[in-house]
This record gives sequence, structure tokens and C-alpha cells, in this order.
Amino acid sequence: MKVCIVSDSHDRADPLALAVRQAKALGAQAVFHCGDLIGAQSLKPALALGLPVHLIHGNNVGDAQALHKLARGSGESLNYHGADARLELGGRRVFVVHYDDYGYAMACTGDWDLVCCGHSHRAEVRQVASVKGTPGWLVNPGTVAGLAAPPTWVLGDLAAMRFEVRELGPVTT
Repeated sequence: MKVCIVSDSHDRADPLALAVRQAKALGAQAVFHCGDLIGAQSLKPALALGLPVHLIHGNNVGDAQALHKLARGSGESLNYHGADARLELGGRRVFVVHYDDYGYAMACTGDWDLVCCGHSHRAEVRQVASVKGTPGWLVNPGTVAGLAAPPTWVLGDLAAMRFEVRELGPVTT
């Protein structure tokens, strides 16, 4: 199962939708948003592309009530998890959190096959040794909005446990 991993869209609907569109064209079947979405309205163009979105809020929460309302009205399209998400997807245990240091700590537990985080606006993919002696993956897709860094997202393959940082192409509105 392929997934689109994004973070730090900071109310920018166009780059978020473009990343989801590119990921869908490459076979992604779900989206993990690692926080700092901010406005619920900025998610609508990405949701219109038809992939289920798993979203946590980050440190720039925005309007949590609007996110809950959008999630309730979306059927299964939007899954708003709050501060973090614990998922079982594609046969993998996935933890999604905003803060990169919290993500690293969770990867070190050995309880998760994949930990996705954001916050730093720096894209990074690496294996992390755990206290259980088994490595896990830590993925930070950077900032899809391109704030103080290039606009990036990650295409993940949960079956092969491969993750590729991708630069977002030009955003046209």
C-alpha cells in the first residue's frame, strides 16, 4: 500500500492538493497529514481527490471544531485524530505526531513500524534503532507549503517499507 505523507501546509490549500494529486497519480491510497493544517477549508481541495486523509493538528491547531465538523460530514474521507494518531494500515503499525522530537522518541520504542512527524520543516527519512532491538522508520516530509524550505512531501510504500522525499512541482491555481 502506498501513502502520501505531508505536513505543515499552514493554510495553503493549493500545494497540499497538488501533493495529494501527485501521490494519487503514483498509486497512493491514503494520506497522512502530520499537522499544522490550520484551516479546515484548506483541506477541501485535497479531500475532493478521493483519498482518505488521516490528520492530526500540530502546534498550530486552527479551528478544531471546524475540523471535527468536516470529518463528521466526510463519511470515511477525513479521519481527524487530534494530537496524534495510532493506525494499522497495510499491515503496518503507524504512529503520526507533529513534533519531530516526539516522533523520534516514539520510533525508539520499537512499537511502531513507521512514525511520521513534521514541525521542523526539514524533510528526513531514516531508520531508528529501538530499545527492543528492532529498527523502525522515522519519516518527516518537511513542509508541503514550502515555508523557509523547499516544498516537499513523501511517497511511502508500506509493503516494501520504502520512502521517497519528493519536491512539489509548480503550484498553479
